[in-house]
Order: sequence, then C-alpha cells, then structure tokens
Amino acid sequence: MRLHVGCAMWSHQAWTSTNLRTYAGWCTAVEGNTTFYATPSPASVASWAEQTPPGFRFVLKLPKAVTHERRLVGAEPEIRRFMQVMARLGERIEAYWIQLPGSFGPAGLPVLARFLRELPEEHRYAIEVRDPGFFHEPGPLEEVLRERDVEWVPFDTTVFFAKAPTSDAERDAWTKKPRMPRRDTALTGRPIIRYLGRDDPAETVAGWQPWVRTAAAWLREGRTPTVFLHTPDNTDAPVLARRFHSEVRALVPELDPLPDPEPVEQPLTLF
Repeated sequence: MRLHVGCAMWSHQAWTSTNLRTYAGWCTAVEGNTTFYATPSPASVASWAEQTPPGFRFVLKLPKAVTHERRLVGAEPEIRRFMQVMARLGERIEAYWIQLPGSFGPAGLPVLARFLRELPEEHRYAIEVRDPGFFHEPGPLEEVLRERDVEWVPFDTTVFFAKAPTSDAERDAWTKKPRMPRRDTALTGRPIIRYLGRDDPAETVAGWQPWVRTAAAWLREGRTPTVFLHTPDNTDAPVLARRFHSEVRALVPELDPLPDPEPVEQPLTLF
C-alpha cells in the first residue's frame, strides 16, 4: 500500500536545500514540469535516477512540441527520443503526463484516441485537460481513456479561487492558474491529483479535506494514489505534502509512514 506525495518541483529558492537527493528525503514523488520545455540530457536523467531511491516516482510531462505544437499529430520522432532518454529512470516513472492546451476540446477526441492507441503499451499515461467541455460531459473522454487504461489528472483550483487573492504570490497565480472544477473519479489503479491551496497553510489544509477522504478510500480499494500539493509561492509545499500523507494515514493506519527526512541546516517547519 503506497501513497506518493510531492510538489511541482524539487528546487525552490525558499527551501534550505535545492537538490533532488534532499527533496527525495522529504517527498516520494515530483511533477516533471521541466520536461515540457526541453528534453533533458541523458546525463541529467541518469543523475535523477542516482539521486532518488527506487520507490521514488516521477510524473513526466510530454514535451510541448508533442502536445501544444503538433497537437498530438505526427509527433512520433519526438516521443521516441523523449522516452529513450527517460528510460534511464526505469520503474521511477509513475506516468507520462499529457497536458493538453485549453484550446484542445471535445472535438479533438478522435485525434486523442488515435494518439493514445499509438503510444508504447509498456508505459502508464495520464492526461490533463482544460477545456470546460470535457467537464460538462465527461463520459466520452472517460470512455477513450478507459479503453487505453489512461488516468484523468484533475487540477483542483477550487479552494484557491474561492476568494480574492491577498498577497503578491496569490495575485500572480490568480492570473496564471486555470479555474478548474474538482473531479474525484479515478479511472485506473494509479490516480494522480494536483491540488492548489492558498498562502495560508490553515486554508490549504482545510481545503484538502475532501482529498484526504478520497485518497483514503482509493487506498482501501487497492489503488495507489499520487498527490501533488501546490500553493501560490510553494514555500511550504514539501511540509504540506508530508502533512497530507499523515492525515491520510490517520484514516488508513496500515499505510506505512514516510521516512524521516535527513536533517538540514535550517529544517523546513510549518506546524
């Protein structure tokens, strides 16, 4: 029984340590957002594997050349090269993450279905959509995803947008983050959640309570969830991720606790 928790990045100027090895002592997963902008070098990926234990998990975003420029059409060379480089991570790859642009709506479902059928079958995949049409009528997309055992990744921003921003970080995020509904239906045995809270940790914790119950229910069903905690400035994200794990474990005592992180000069503290 595993619950993976993590953040949007493993390095942040506000954190005491900004290397992957130390981050992997705090969290057990990370969003691979940087791969959206460029495929890293084989040496970099080998270093990622060396710095993380076998149980650590990466959710790796496909390059924008595939999802945003080619819009899933004729991208086989880019996908092949990307996966060849990432193969060095082995079992650490939780899923390849297909984040579609907001302009990709339900009319593109035939293109998406064909794209998913052509992907290598030995990997897991997860998709994030942002067109409201998919949420108004989720059935057709769910059918396409279930056919290929692909997970639908929700980005829950409902708590963040529940009230006006109160800080510079919140005001900046207000203009950049998508207004996404809360969706808690798992399509596979490996659901992935992205949750955006507020600057105030208490508001973030209060807002994630439905996800604590959902994650606990998934674990009891035999699923293996991965949960990523975001805040507007992400300063407290690693501590919050561990707090989320502990709250789920309070409901599911058989879940193993996270390992204690190695001491650093100025440990991250929050509560």
